[in-house]
Amino acid sequence: MSERAAFLHEFVRAPLTVGAVAPSGEPLADLVTAPVPRNGAPLVVELGPGTGAFTAAIQRRLDGRGHHLAVEVNERFAQRLATRFPQVDVAVADARELREVLAARGHHRADVIVSGLPWAAFAASTQRDLLGAVTDVLAPDGVFTTFAYTYTRWAPSARRLRKSLAGRFEEVVVSRTVWANLPPAFAYICRRPRG
Repeated sequence: MSERAAFLHEFVRAPLTVGAVAPSGEPLADLVTAPVPRNGAPLVVELGPGTGAFTAAIQRRLDGRGHHLAVEVNERFAQRLATRFPQVDVAVADARELREVLAARGHHRADVIVSGLPWAAFAASTQRDLLGAVTDVLAPDGVFTTFAYTYTRWAPSARRLRKSLAGRFEEVVVSRTVWANLPPAFAYICRRPRG
């Protein structure tokens, strides 16, 4: 089964946890993963990797360095991901348990957290808990990136996410729109988590 077919199949099975009918394209993946440093040995945490669109971009940037932990709640996605990217540490877990997942691996802080989670599909309490988990483990000089679809930008859940990001980070940069993505999307690049 192709990556697109697998993604669509999982969307039909669980639309509120998958959140899209197709995986993100390479231009969006490159934009969202741009904060992953090209030197040093960073700990990069990926939330909701799905079939691995962002995973592949992270791996290209790391080029064998650091530690890449992918946290995926969907067991079928996790199995496919582990097979496709054997060098990635794949954890089958809810992203809200991020502190525990990191601690089980001997880590306490992430340098970069890249999210492929479907924020617009989440209730306010889920968004709050997920962002709390992110800021709880992100290093003070770390970067959190996520994306949103342009057509959802004015939806109540999307506006709530934007407000929550501004409350949890000192700096939130909204990227340009990636029109080549299906559907078009943009990224949030967030720095300096608030204590």
